Amino acid sequence: MIRTPLRPLARILRARDRGENPDEIEAENRRLRHEAIQDKARRRAEGRLVLMSACFVMAFVTVGVRMGALASSEPSEPRAQVLSAQIISQRADITDRRGRVLATNLLTHSVYAHPHQMVDPVGAARGLAAIFPDLDQDRLIRDFTGSRKFMWIKRKVSPEQMQAVHDIGEPGLLFGPREMRIYPNGRIASHILGGSGFGQEGVSSAEVLGIAGVEKAFDNWLRDPSNDGAPLALSIDLTAQSAMEEVLDSGMKLMNAKGAAGILLEIETGEVVAMASLPDFDPNNRPRPLLKGDPSDSPLFNRAVQGQYELGSTFKIFPVAQAMDLKLINPNTGINSASPMKIGKYLIHDFHNYGKQLSATDVIVKSSNVGTVRIAQMLGVERQKDFLEKLGLFKPTTIEMVEAPTGKPLVPSRWPAVTSATVSFGHGLAASPLHLAAAYATIGNKGKTVTPTLIHGRKRAEGEQILSPRAAELSIGMLRQVVTRGTARQAEVEGYEIAGKTGTADKPRPAGGYYKDKVVATFASLFPASDPKYVLIVTLDEPSVVNARGRESRTAGATAVPVAAELVRRLAPLLGLEARTDEKLPKIAARFQPRVEPAPGDAIKLVSNK
Repeated sequence: MIRTPLRPLARILRARDRGENPDEIEAENRRLRHEAIQDKARRRAEGRLVLMSACFVMAFVTVGVRMGALASSEPSEPRAQVLSAQIISQRADITDRRGRVLATNLLTHSVYAHPHQMVDPVGAARGLAAIFPDLDQDRLIRDFTGSRKFMWIKRKVSPEQMQAVHDIGEPGLLFGPREMRIYPNGRIASHILGGSGFGQEGVSSAEVLGIAGVEKAFDNWLRDPSNDGAPLALSIDLTAQSAMEEVLDSGMKLMNAKGAAGILLEIETGEVVAMASLPDFDPNNRPRPLLKGDPSDSPLFNRAVQGQYELGSTFKIFPVAQAMDLKLINPNTGINSASPMKIGKYLIHDFHNYGKQLSATDVIVKSSNVGTVRIAQMLGVERQKDFLEKLGLFKPTTIEMVEAPTGKPLVPSRWPAVTSATVSFGHGLAASPLHLAAAYATIGNKGKTVTPTLIHGRKRAEGEQILSPRAAELSIGMLRQVVTRGTARQAEVEGYEIAGKTGTADKPRPAGGYYKDKVVATFASLFPASDPKYVLIVTLDEPSVVNARGRESRTAGATAVPVAAELVRRLAPLLGLEARTDEKLPKIAARFQPRVEPAPGDAIKLVSNK
């Protein structure tokens, strides 16, 4: 900006020539300059006033709009910022393989309070305590008469409870709609489903999140709107699951067991048809987890997936099958069974003296520890470890449950000769019943590995061939003879050709060593033996039963086997398996071993290393 001089030289000279006073020119220019400065300052002040006025107007409009919105909406917690449209109807149902509902959503209501709006806070507190006995009346009175502006009463109530609260007639008690997760079958399949809870919450909606089991494993999928509400179809059969839990519960009580686990696995697909762990719980009212003590004491503990047990003589078929696959033995090969057997400073015994020699088949039928160790020694440590690892016994199962990684087998860090020996008959390596089911399914699947799954109808990659079909067939023949003339004769169910192996393992003490009066009894089986379709595992934790002679018995043959037999009687017809007559049975065991007369029953019931 170019400022006009107060005394411009040209005008001053002209004024002097005309005899005018030059100071008047300066005074006039000074006046004009001051007027220009004042005009500029006035325009600037007016602009600022207009801007400030606009800001005030916008602020008042914003506040007014917000106040109107709050006045026309339902109250909500300050911490909850979840819109109903983002939550409701976003969790898909869970069904069994036949489409029967296992988990679904139910519209319910929450109850909350605005204490400052209450007419009779003491009366309201007394009324609520009468409706909900778990509420503390004195604490409600303190909260209602204090300074609180908002508080939850119940996050979900039944229609009857809602009506009772409404009848109190207190304007400060309000209701908000929401969806809750419901399990219509109660305890059935509770460990598989797991349970759910609320995440973000508002008074008119709540976010339902999975907290265990498949609810947690598939939480994102179940809440994904792009699935258009399609249900998650599990592989389990609701009827078979219910029957398994009923029989297991009766068997656990009859055998005085601390707990029980059962698994029914479809061999061809790896789909779990039924899987139970007892004690169980109701996912509609999921108990709190134990914070100390033995985790297995909690009903939340899934023995089938998380339990790590030395599964005893059920492992004996593995080294025998591997040795037959490598053509080191055949079913009739004579095996040195002289007992005791010494490895370093350790002695390995059989419960009975079986003589100097047993056939490979009789090593399994009579459950000889010594004979099994002799066969394991033919394999060598590295080949034994490699085969067990391929069976999946060194890592957690990949079943679709968040609990699966916690069921990692306890594998020895060192593998000297004595460890190789004890592992061959099921001691020193602890795995879950689900691991055992997958391993037996591999034998039933003609030597191809089977991966357990809880999802129905999905295509899966073919398993690795780790055992020849011939060795797998011979192994099933041996397991069949365990039922027809061995330690599992009580498992014989006419028409269904059960093949299996018993296992009784002493439970380890936390401080080291083993209990003398506590065992884990297991029966691992396949049926029908001539064309295996299913694997059935039954495990009892600390069973004890008095036999016909008045003696206490804890062996699997006297505890787990009868329970498994009853399960087959109940489950086989549900699975569509037709019982075959004697004329139609292919007599699978007779192909591999001459007929041998069964030993007396009393000579078998007390065998503790099975």
